[in-house]
Amino acid sequence: LQLLAGFLETLKVFVLTLVFSIPLGLLVCFGSMSRFSPLRILTRGFVWVIRGTPLMLQLIIIFYGPGLMFDLPSLPRMTATVLAFSINYACYFSEIFRGGIMSVDNGQFEAGRSLGFTYGQTMIYIILPQAVKNALPAMCNEFIALLKESSIVGYIGLMDLTKAGDIIRSNTYEAMIPLCSVAVVYLIIVMILTAGVSRLERRLKKDAR
Repeated sequence: LQLLAGFLETLKVFVLTLVFSIPLGLLVCFGSMSRFSPLRILTRGFVWVIRGTPLMLQLIIIFYGPGLMFDLPSLPRMTATVLAFSINYACYFSEIFRGGIMSVDNGQFEAGRSLGFTYGQTMIYIILPQAVKNALPAMCNEFIALLKESSIVGYIGLMDLTKAGDIIRSNTYEAMIPLCSVAVVYLIIVMILTAGVSRLERRLKKDAR
């Protein structure tokens, strides 16, 4: 039962992080590509700081920071976790999106504008679908990294899959069985996730043809 509860918490962190980090990553991407220099410099500086510091450190700062700096109560564990993970992965996704957009030929954008599309319509209907297809393999790697990196949430007391295995180990004094069980669950999830993304890639290639 503890492993099931931990699995559900891990799944919750994974899904909520994707729900918030992907659209936030797009916004950060557009900010980093903005023609407005102060916004572009600020956004790229923020991405540099987030990508250059450990996620675990960011999680601890967000969870314990309000109490240490402002004498405020700490955020709920799940809220702090989703906030830290969403900000961190939004920065990674923003760079993936930026690379995907830059990989699309400039002629595609010019063709959209020549058809009478606005900048936003060209980006949404012509550029972004191609950019997402180009960025999908890199995004799949980030999905897998997110799933595995969610194991650090035990540092702030959230009982995820890894923490549940650790609790079982401390109660039963049997290390290998619970830890191997946790590893098997992670492997199964990663296999399902990889298969799903591969199927999506094949479908996108088929649609493109």
